[in-house]
Amino acid sequence: MTTIIDGNEVASEVRGELEGAIGTLADRGVTPGLATVLVGDDPASETYVNMKQRDCEEVGIEGIHVDLPGDASSEELYDTIEELNADPEVHGYLVQDPVPNQIDYREVIRRIDPAKDVDGFHPENVGRLVAGDARFKPCTPHGIQKLFEAYDVETEGADVTVVGRSDIVGKPMANLLLQKAEGGNATVTVCHSRTEDLAAKTRNADVVIVASGVTELVDGSMLSEGATVIDVGISRVDADNEKGYELVGDVEFESAKEVAGAITPVPGGVGPMTRAMLLYNTVKAASEAEDVPVELP
Repeated sequence: MTTIIDGNEVASEVRGELEGAIGTLADRGVTPGLATVLVGDDPASETYVNMKQRDCEEVGIEGIHVDLPGDASSEELYDTIEELNADPEVHGYLVQDPVPNQIDYREVIRRIDPAKDVDGFHPENVGRLVAGDARFKPCTPHGIQKLFEAYDVETEGADVTVVGRSDIVGKPMANLLLQKAEGGNATVTVCHSRTEDLAAKTRNADVVIVASGVTELVDGSMLSEGATVIDVGISRVDADNEKGYELVGDVEFESAKEVAGAITPVPGGVGPMTRAMLLYNTVKAASEAEDVPVELP
């Protein structure tokens, strides 16, 4: 029988295990602070930010939110970034992507203090990740590693195919899996929009991680029997139900689960883990900034 990997359950366990570290910080008079910055009124971004702020409240992290109008200039956003960089109460923060067209997101990332870059996107933090000395692991790839750990998915010696080469998921995921470290030591193939015969690459894999941004790109015919399948995608498609839509991933779930040994659902798989690891990185940032050692899960 196929194992359905429950991201909600594992994320809840991570949040619970963070309570000890947050308590240790509290004993020293430190409350971890996470700030979110939203430019404009993109509905999906508003939802994501609200969820992150709610997560903070639930575990005892101080949530700070900054709203900027959709027509804000780059300089207005850079001023906000400078204020957050200088604020000792803010241990970590993120600028929610996407930002309006008048703002260069790469320049935004470069201006964030690397020690507060809890998304792990600053070039310095990317370099440290590749070098095997990560300050902060990007939240989604780190969350996937936690799912592997929770469900005893062995990466050492495994053939892993990563579908997608984004800076947020595909590239850092491949780098983590390649590391000579726990949760790594895999043989990794990275596929993308120019890959020929994608199915041949996915069928040869023990583990398939799909973060392509293409709805239901991978189906059961493209998988080997018993493979572990991690679906990072989430899209809204029309459906004949009360809501008028349903959420689906980059994997065609029904056919894939007939072949896979283990698979993440959408929703309820990778998404909750991404948010849990953001809390993890915030607590780590607070520990390092305040020089208070803590035990992290």
